[in-house]
Amino acid sequence: MAGKKKVMILCTGNSARSQFISQRFDYAITVCDNPKESCPVFPGNAARIHQSFDDPPPPGVSDDEFRLAVFRRVRDEIRQWMKGFIKAPGE
Repeated sequence: MAGKKKVMILCTGNSARSQFISQRFDYAITVCDNPKESCPVFPGNAARIHQSFDDPPPPGVSDDEFRLAVFRRVRDEIRQWMKGFIKAPGE
């Protein structure tokens, strides 16, 4: 079995920002279209993979029940996709 791989998941909608310039990643996965377009260069040799997921609506745009349903749907979609990615990365 191969060693553990480091994966960075990029989404510009995430409110928490960090700088990872000095770290090495095996995979850089973009999960929304904006970082795919606005982050065309990522330092290092990380394999770039794009898998778009819907962004849940921001507060005030829809009722909380609808927002929660979207968050849960997207969470489940990400979970399913990641299970496949772990079994066969990069395919």
